[in-house]
Amino acid sequence: MIVVTMFVAGDSPPIYKPVEVITVNCGSSNNIFNDHDQRTWTGDINSKFSPFEPQVVGNTSIFKKAPHSYTVQQVPYTTARLSYSEFTYRFFHLTPGQKFIRLYFYPASYPDFDYSKALFSVKAGGFTLLHNFNASVTAAASGLEETVYREFCMNIGEEEEEQNISITFTPSSAIADAYAFINGIEIVSMPTNLYYTTDGIQSVGSENKNVGIENNTVLETVYRINVGGSAVFFDKDTGMFRNWRDYTYEERYLDEFSHNHSVLPQNSSIQLHFTNTKPPYSAPIEVYQTARAMGMNRTINKSYNLTWNFPVDSNFRYLVRFHFCEFQPEVMEVGYQVFLIYMDHQAAEERADIIMWAGGNGIPTYRDYLVWIQPTGSAGSKKKVNLNIALQAKPNGFGTRISDAMLNGLEIFKLSDSDGNLAGPNPDPPPMDPANTTSSAGPEKSKSRSTPLLAIVAGVVSTTIALLSVLGLFLGFRRRQKLNDNDLSTRKATNSTKSRGSSLPSDLCHYFSLTEIKAATRNFSDISIIGRGGFGNVYKGYLDDGATPIAIKRLKPESSQGAQEFQTEIRMLSQLRHQHLVSLVGYCTDDGEMILVYDYMARGTLCDHLYHTDNPSLSWDQRLQICIGAARGLHHLHTGAQYTIIHRDVKSTNILLDEKWVAKVSDFGLSKMGTITMSKTHISTMVKGSFGYLDPEYYRRSQLTEKSDVYSFGVVLCEVLCARPALLRTVEKKQMGLAEWFKSCHRKGTLDQIIDPRLKGKIGNACLNKFVEMAISCMHDNGIERPSMNDVVWGLEYAMQLHQREEGEKDFDLENKGEDEVALMNDNHSTGFTTSRSWEGGTLNSGLTKTSSEQISTTNESIKGMSRIVFSGINDSEGR
Repeated sequence: MIVVTMFVAGDSPPIYKPVEVITVNCGSSNNIFNDHDQRTWTGDINSKFSPFEPQVVGNTSIFKKAPHSYTVQQVPYTTARLSYSEFTYRFFHLTPGQKFIRLYFYPASYPDFDYSKALFSVKAGGFTLLHNFNASVTAAASGLEETVYREFCMNIGEEEEEQNISITFTPSSAIADAYAFINGIEIVSMPTNLYYTTDGIQSVGSENKNVGIENNTVLETVYRINVGGSAVFFDKDTGMFRNWRDYTYEERYLDEFSHNHSVLPQNSSIQLHFTNTKPPYSAPIEVYQTARAMGMNRTINKSYNLTWNFPVDSNFRYLVRFHFCEFQPEVMEVGYQVFLIYMDHQAAEERADIIMWAGGNGIPTYRDYLVWIQPTGSAGSKKKVNLNIALQAKPNGFGTRISDAMLNGLEIFKLSDSDGNLAGPNPDPPPMDPANTTSSAGPEKSKSRSTPLLAIVAGVVSTTIALLSVLGLFLGFRRRQKLNDNDLSTRKATNSTKSRGSSLPSDLCHYFSLTEIKAATRNFSDISIIGRGGFGNVYKGYLDDGATPIAIKRLKPESSQGAQEFQTEIRMLSQLRHQHLVSLVGYCTDDGEMILVYDYMARGTLCDHLYHTDNPSLSWDQRLQICIGAARGLHHLHTGAQYTIIHRDVKSTNILLDEKWVAKVSDFGLSKMGTITMSKTHISTMVKGSFGYLDPEYYRRSQLTEKSDVYSFGVVLCEVLCARPALLRTVEKKQMGLAEWFKSCHRKGTLDQIIDPRLKGKIGNACLNKFVEMAISCMHDNGIERPSMNDVVWGLEYAMQLHQREEGEKDFDLENKGEDEVALMNDNHSTGFTTSRSWEGGTLNSGLTKTSSEQISTTNESIKGMSRIVFSGINDSEGR
């Protein structure tokens, strides 16, 4: 056995070099270098990759640009080839062997094409890869992705003439005007028998039966996860450009008990040693340096299995590959840690021993299993079912010395059936939230595009006759339905307690009739307008006979902040109540209107008081108070609700100020919500936000986390200190973006030259240094290195204390804990937090984590007590 020692290097060359790497940017006439993967993508217009089409009048495919957006990476998603007829890409003179075939789809609204009618099949080498595939429905069902990516494994035989492959796109005949489209195609060679084998793989549920995966089988990648670790993007793979999803994606499939009790060990010291039987290109080193384990609590481990449930198509076989590497230094011997593996509720391994399989500690290995997923319900049903995977710890003394189980990585592939088919049904478009169901009560009219999608999905899984029936019913129904795509009722009752659609928040959110709104705004009089934007106008109105002022935002039907954002705002704010989040009073959808009603914020936006204004300058004390309040609001979004909520549009114009200068975060139209079980959210999505505030890592990767909000808030801190916009086009290029200009001046030691002149001499050095430190750390290029909003709140509160001390304000009691930063950190248990890292060298390297399940109330009490400290200059602090 040959052993290869691997060292981790920042930008080491790939371990495997593919014989072939073909990348086609469909719908483009240019060859474009992609900075993300360091490859050149070749256009298919007038090139060797131009598709073949039947020579019939009107059958020519069309190339289109996707609607302009800063949300999707440039290559290969900004152009597409579309056609109402069949077209084929042919790749000639390929080398024999096994290949990855990757298809990229961006289901946008292309000019002159109805995106709901993108319904088509894809075949390659005689295999059906996709059948009646609807990319829009598939993207919507994921809940997180805006683009759709499919990866297949296929063999090119030596006996095949010219070793070529054809990929054919065929519009569906199930509906009129169906079309096919594709944005990108990729073909990459893989090592021989990386996933194929004739030796035989253990078939779960079949005793002593081993089954090979022959070259006449096509595989589809369903899941590929770096279990317990961070994402490994295609350019960081071992040379094959595979994508490895991270632990937050994995947690979507963990059961609740496993999510709450499992641990994430990391290897920080042991060098990895690969063998010739499991070569280094099998998976990236990062996969083998992290894991998810049950933990060392024997009592708890007896009470649960480490369990994942992965939705898959039934009536198919699946190859499941478990990646293992034991790196816990105490586990060195065979029999030290032994556990059981179950798949589909059947025993796959009764004695899983990583040391025995690998040959020692720090040696990566993997184990393959085949499992047949039976259909549920009536015979032949094709509904999605869960592939259950569970690891069970053996009790101490029963063939093991410790009771634990662990997993480093996981790959799941669907295998083509005997007919050469891999296609499963389109998923059902999911509800936007747990209560999101279309109301069937009351006559409604339709302006929606989502109802045709539902009709399409129904047609795909039914016979042609049933399809026609559904379409016929739909055509009759669409005259009666209104705003169905938003799942919002158009109730016209004036009584706010009257029943309405079940998707609407009925207990926390008031429904206003249009009559009430018109009365409050003097029939939308221009005199009542207090703000204007691309979304529409904001009016000041009154309720309770003029006793209660409100702000009324009336969205234009054609505005970019459309129905989706309107719906999101209602759902978010109706579930959130916090002193530093703007309160939604109610909404109105009568006569197709999209109207939101908020508490009135008498002082306007933070931006209104920083620049381009005649308002008096804010004092430093006021600015700090506002920053602390906004940070608390964002912290609540990230950690205080049942779901992790990422705002995605943090900026000074979205921080409102009430009459007492209390900051409240507003405008949740772009917000994203994680799942119930995701304590930290990692979302692959269209990049949305505002220029000048946009997290560069989010922009590059389309990977959204709560650290994207942290970056944007760091820009707001710069605005507060410098009193200038985040983006200024009237200055030289290097000064246009405040974030980069601020960091540049910080590096050069010239920050004093860009600080608001009205603040000079009014901020003590200690406070200023702490505030700048927080701003710089928030804007770190690497999201992992940025502080959490919890850390930001703490840092700003500490800056306030330094400011008050320097200003000679002695009316607060720090119980001798605020003499310096170290003392405060060491005594932080009084606020319900513990220090997980440390402050070193003047830069932020720390995080504060809650200490127990009781800390929420403890923290709330601490915040109340601290309000007398931090907000000593504001009256009525208890009301905040």
